[in-house]
Amino acid sequence: MPKLMIILGSVREGRIGLPIAEWVKRTAEADGRFDIDFADLATIALPFMDEPKHPRLRQYSRPHTIEWSTRVDAADVFLFAFPEYNYSFGPVIKNALDYLNSEWNRKPVGFVNWGGNSGGTRAQTALRPVVGALGMVMTKGNIEINFPQRQISDEGEFVPNEQHTQVLKLQLDELLALDEALRPLR
Repeated sequence: MPKLMIILGSVREGRIGLPIAEWVKRTAEADGRFDIDFADLATIALPFMDEPKHPRLRQYSRPHTIEWSTRVDAADVFLFAFPEYNYSFGPVIKNALDYLNSEWNRKPVGFVNWGGNSGGTRAQTALRPVVGALGMVMTKGNIEINFPQRQISDEGEFVPNEQHTQVLKLQLDELLALDEALRPLR
């Protein structure tokens, strides 16, 4: 069973991203085809990149880097859940990616984004070249949520619309297919 790492790249207090990422997690768990690792970058709290050697060497010296490397290396597929900030993705995602190099290579990745009018499209567009440079392979379909605060219930849960539900299912299917195709290359 492939290991799916869901990376939540929203760290602000009162963040709307947690209920969204928890919906993604519940959906993936109910799907039953994945072993889930939920990586909340707010609780992982990686400092700004502080390794003395380039990540491609994999000569890590900091315990937080070694732990992060072990988790990412063990994952087969990824879903990044992150907001759009000022027409791009936030620095916590870039920092988490920059800590490592080969651990990301030849692994499938999908995005779940949110924002205002754009639904996070510009953040997604900005992150594509970064994950591509690390050798990750993007899913075709990605989730874009406009004004997600409108979809938070009184109980604090994200309530997806039909399109979000459908695209997430297709994304999980594609992550599995890409994993099968890319696994021999890793």
